Amino acid sequence: MSPKTLSRNSGIEPRGIWTAGEATLADRHGTGMRARLVPFTTSPIRIAALIAATLALLTSPLIAPAPLHAQTPTGFEDAWRTVVEEHRAKLKAEGIVGGTVAFVHDGRIAAADYFGMADLESGRPVDEHTIYHWASVTKTFTAVAVMQLRDRGLLTLDDPAIHHVPELREVHNPFGPMDAITLRHLLSHSAGFRSPTWPWGGSEEWHPHEPTEWSQLVAMMPYTRIHFAPGSRYNYSNPGIVFLGRTIEAVTGDVYEAYMDKNLFRLLDMRRSYFDVTPWHLLEHRSNNYRVVDGRPVANGLDFNTGITVSNGGLNAPVDDLAKWVAFLLDRAAARRASHEQVLSRSSLEEMWREVVPIGDSPLGPEAMGLSFFLYDHEGRKLVGHTGSQKSFRSFILLDPETGVGAIGVVNTAGGDETAPASERILTELRVRIAQELFPLFRHEIRADEP
Repeated sequence: MSPKTLSRNSGIEPRGIWTAGEATLADRHGTGMRARLVPFTTSPIRIAALIAATLALLTSPLIAPAPLHAQTPTGFEDAWRTVVEEHRAKLKAEGIVGGTVAFVHDGRIAAADYFGMADLESGRPVDEHTIYHWASVTKTFTAVAVMQLRDRGLLTLDDPAIHHVPELREVHNPFGPMDAITLRHLLSHSAGFRSPTWPWGGSEEWHPHEPTEWSQLVAMMPYTRIHFAPGSRYNYSNPGIVFLGRTIEAVTGDVYEAYMDKNLFRLLDMRRSYFDVTPWHLLEHRSNNYRVVDGRPVANGLDFNTGITVSNGGLNAPVDDLAKWVAFLLDRAAARRASHEQVLSRSSLEEMWREVVPIGDSPLGPEAMGLSFFLYDHEGRKLVGHTGSQKSFRSFILLDPETGVGAIGVVNTAGGDETAPASERILTELRVRIAQELFPLFRHEIRADEP
């Protein structure tokens, strides 16, 4: 992977002085909603920006402008409204600056909700064009790319990882030779590597967010160890996915970002998806992200460099593009089925959703790891998904393969001091409610259609 250098919009934005203020908004169903509008300063420019933001929010509906899909089952609209309204109440109570939740059915967004602000300083509200950072949801893209190469005969999942990343020979493995660790182990987080990419430093504002060059990871290989017998259990590992990114580059000769653009994004029409630094023409849609200190949001800056870890957490995209990814995974968009098969066959995707190692209990039920996808046994039904957490973005995708529906959620606020919002808990509760209250409606629909 090539070194990356941010040319703009990096670093920590200056903190400002915040004053409380609220505006009451109404959705198209007449439900009152309050959103915090709090300026950094009292300058005329700031006031003008906030007035513009207020007007934008006052005219934005609770539910996405796109109508509910004609074939959503009876009761879906009411259930969706209930889930969204309660989710919004939690976001507001916790001081979340902005976020989106969307429901995907029949290959497209059936319903979506856009909450709050994408960027407080410029007064930009969240809308359907807002570009978020998806963090570890990126891992699902990297895994699909590896499966592409497998299906094309360029590698096998049982290849020793050192065949493609020879620098791994320097890692200390007390359980046996390093060539016993395979690509399958890396995909299933069962290779025995540590969880963080770079466990040394990173606590200072002047530290890089992630290692920016492959040579930095290589230098630490002799100081890296395998923590358990490969394949014996699960341990979520960011460096393991970095090694898969290196494998993609070694096998194809492309840098990771170019390979993903040519072989995934273009085929799926994900035209506004990219890694790391935002293209100039998309800056007006880029969401900032906020930590909370002393109860007040502090901007982290629009862009940040995921460096050598781009393959495990570098993706930026609007929710609409993520919906195309979810539609591909579920393969329910008949008009795009041919391009879906060009990306990866249905049989290979289903292979990725078979249990490799168990994880344990979760709020969605017993949890296991497939090939870079989390698997949940939710009341006897298999659900598939992944979450993301980087800087102050938190996100998820959750799929119900049986019915072909899925959900996407993201917020742009997390972390800080003891006044920080419970962002992960809010999104976990949202996933559970979607699984319990929305997904079953589509199972009932399937049973109703059976003779």
